[in-house]
Amino acid sequence: MQIVPSGPRRRSVVLGAAGAVAAFGASSTAPAWADERRPPRPTATHGPRAEAWIRRVLRQMSVEEKVGQLLVTHVYGARADSVDARNTSEYGVATPAEVVTKYHLGGVCYFTWSGNVVSPRQVAALSNGLQSAATGADPGLPLLISTDQEQGTIVRVGPPATQFPGNMALGAGRDARAARDSAAITGRELAALGINQDYAPDADVNVDPGNPVIGVRSFGSDPALVAELAVAQVEGYQDEGRIAATAKHFPGHGDTSVDSHTGIPEITHTREEWERVDAPPFRAVIEAGVDSIMTGHLVFPELDPSGDPATLSHPIVTGLLREALGFQGVVVTDALDMQGVRDKYGDDRVVVLAVNAGVDMLLRPPRFDLAHQALLAAVRLGEISAERLDEAVSRILRLKLGNHLVHQPLVDEAAVDATVGTPAHLSRADRITEATTTVVKNDVGLLPLPPGERRVLVAGAGGAAVTTLAQAVGERGATAQALATGTRPSDASIASAVAAARENDLTVVLTQKAWDTRVTDPEGRQRRLVAGLLATGAQVIVVAVQDPYDIAYFAEAPTYAVTYAPTTVAVRALARVLFGEVSPSGRLPVEIPSATDPDQPLYSYGHGLSW
Repeated sequence: MQIVPSGPRRRSVVLGAAGAVAAFGASSTAPAWADERRPPRPTATHGPRAEAWIRRVLRQMSVEEKVGQLLVTHVYGARADSVDARNTSEYGVATPAEVVTKYHLGGVCYFTWSGNVVSPRQVAALSNGLQSAATGADPGLPLLISTDQEQGTIVRVGPPATQFPGNMALGAGRDARAARDSAAITGRELAALGINQDYAPDADVNVDPGNPVIGVRSFGSDPALVAELAVAQVEGYQDEGRIAATAKHFPGHGDTSVDSHTGIPEITHTREEWERVDAPPFRAVIEAGVDSIMTGHLVFPELDPSGDPATLSHPIVTGLLREALGFQGVVVTDALDMQGVRDKYGDDRVVVLAVNAGVDMLLRPPRFDLAHQALLAAVRLGEISAERLDEAVSRILRLKLGNHLVHQPLVDEAAVDATVGTPAHLSRADRITEATTTVVKNDVGLLPLPPGERRVLVAGAGGAAVTTLAQAVGERGATAQALATGTRPSDASIASAVAAARENDLTVVLTQKAWDTRVTDPEGRQRRLVAGLLATGAQVIVVAVQDPYDIAYFAEAPTYAVTYAPTTVAVRALARVLFGEVSPSGRLPVEIPSATDPDQPLYSYGHGLSW
């Protein structure tokens, strides 16, 4: 069955045979297509000639090569030829390049913990090495190289790459152009590094203030706002950033108190609630032509009463996403090593069930060789039909072809510095971030701070954020003392902060998920810190450097602001707001409920102060 994607698309190019190299770069950057088994270079990226090329490729691929295209995993090392014992332990071969060729991988996902991200030029060289390995061996197809660069609190490629606000901060900014620009610049910089797919944007509608896994990764609690900004980011990544966007986590991960990394969340929305709350962003990005959608490991009884997580659910992936919503792009799973998808079935069964549910790409299956062998056996025994396998591989090939990877898989390593972290990109990030800073309380008129000498204590959580803010305060003429106490301050550090507050004219205390007494701060020590500082009677500014919900647990604080992330760009923008260099314009993209009565709003959606 031939499936041609419908809806708005971009980057459509039809090439004559003579024009292919001129359009996509010198032949030295193209796949080798070295033997008769290799298909000829395609002359189009979309349309009938592209589809004919895909069919020809499928006819020439072995079962092993097709199964390999379904798999995306991590590799260890900073170079394609890096020898790493962890590769040997997990994959039976020593280098990232050997992992790619052994399994005929369809994709590789970069992480900092796997040693893939050291510097921009290093990442570009790694990407080129992996692409050369993939295109130099059968079946000669390039890789989808992906990462999670959501921005804000979820970042894999740090500075000097440009850092932007995360989704909830962009929701506070209420500016679709800013959301699009942040995605476009992020996409351009990732593309320069050879990363051609971002697992972003998060399209979940965060309606549970206690959500432990989404929170500030969501644009907010209003489905219309989330839909508008998700579409803006998809367009930014795909139209201007020139990489594939991946909306996640279908069918919607925004109303859960369970982290799918460690358990199985159950969403109790009715079908009507799903249509009203969770579905609008996904409908919108599908209409906008999103390349890929990621499934969530969550149980949704009203959509599938079987108890299977959505990733393994044929009614949800095929019945709802494919047939009801009409999505014909690539469906990728969330990481399959997460507990939310492993509790019910064995690791060898999960991959087979996911493919038969309608998934195309399997992200990071644990016990990788077991998963690979299970897929091969399922195909050979007919449990995964040849038609289902070809359907999935066709979608993957269509994405690689449409994004020009087949014609030009390599990047110009010498051009990286001209794209990544440029002054223009950094300046745009500063302006976007300033507009997201949200002042929630200014009851005693403490803000904006007047110029002049003063002694300022900067204390609390956020790691480097404390030091960054102290430096920014010092640059404005004050004498600043930094005292990082972490997310679980000890009695001694609380006592030290309280004593220091009495010796200073002003204290700025940073909190990070102080509401979360399950994981982040089990004993509520950040609350004790804030209470102790307020009890001194000194001037205190409380700043939440992640979730805005913290204020519910120290509502007596007279001055309160939110940055939505503890990043340098967010904290330096905060300093400009605190000192009146820019006026705050962020508005809460969520409602903040009372800590004692969750049904009672403490601050309403859209609240935000300015001057």
